Amino acid sequence: MGERLPVIALTSGEPAGIGPDLCVLLSREALPARIVVLGDERLLAEREMRLGAKAVLQRYEQVAAPSGTVELAHLPLSVPATPGKLDPANSRYVLALLDRAAQGCLAGEFDAMVTAPVHKAAINDAGIAFVGHTEYLAERAGTPHVVMMLVGGGLRVALATTHLALAEVPRAIRADSLLATLRVIDRDLRERFGIARPRILVSGLNPHSGESGHLGSEEIEAITPAIAAAAEEGIAAEGPIPADTLFVPERLKGADCALAMYHDQGLPVLKYASFGRGVNVTLGLPFVRTSVDHGTALELAGSGRADPGSLIEALRLAIEIVRGGSRA
Repeated sequence: MGERLPVIALTSGEPAGIGPDLCVLLSREALPARIVVLGDERLLAEREMRLGAKAVLQRYEQVAAPSGTVELAHLPLSVPATPGKLDPANSRYVLALLDRAAQGCLAGEFDAMVTAPVHKAAINDAGIAFVGHTEYLAERAGTPHVVMMLVGGGLRVALATTHLALAEVPRAIRADSLLATLRVIDRDLRERFGIARPRILVSGLNPHSGESGHLGSEEIEAITPAIAAAAEEGIAAEGPIPADTLFVPERLKGADCALAMYHDQGLPVLKYASFGRGVNVTLGLPFVRTSVDHGTALELAGSGRADPGSLIEALRLAIEIVRGGSRA
């Protein structure tokens, strides 16, 4: 008997975007896992014809399949989908894909889930409050605290806050929340990435990390106390470091992760270094979840110009983590 192959659930995402294209293009890749695409079979067949991809998507059965196979678990669209044209009527279909993958992971059917992009505005336009994958999956898994981390270009960048309006960020920077975030990062880097003692660099929020309180008090009131409390627990966190020098190469030497205070403080640097090959990882969930680092790219759907690079990297990282820890 050979080693059991990881079984990875892959949600095909917004049906009007490039998610279905990327799933079809996976048939060109030989990955050491069973990849189970969750999506509408007619949608994927139509996208296959548009792309001329000649994909081989086997019907998913809960029995062993050969390495490198891409299988299809059919979930029906709510209404027919047209490339590039959003229809909020399919929002419940998009969420059903996530529910199916999360349920399968929690039940042990799947070893990890990888997600193609969704369109947040379309889901909200359907009257469904939706902030993002990270928050939705945390609620479905009953997980009190999760952390978004992107991996790519030799960097790991985690976020203290995720999808918040910039005006809401300062009041979301609290010592208790930051300490919980540092705990999650430290634990998952140890357990899932195989790093014995992770070194975490923590950004300040304000210019010059607040300039001793003259440019803001969040560093004094929240960030520094959280770092001190983490150090008492044996977590190797350093900071607060001014954001404009956080990513200087000399400072990053020996660091395992940078913790930015908000979305656009840390991610522009990582995406500059790795766009199209970056991977989004949700830390703190009871299962492994990775994702692409880009959006639905409606203008590329069905055109044959979508690049599956980020999705392939997300699958590879999920497989590495499942197999016993990744040094990515």
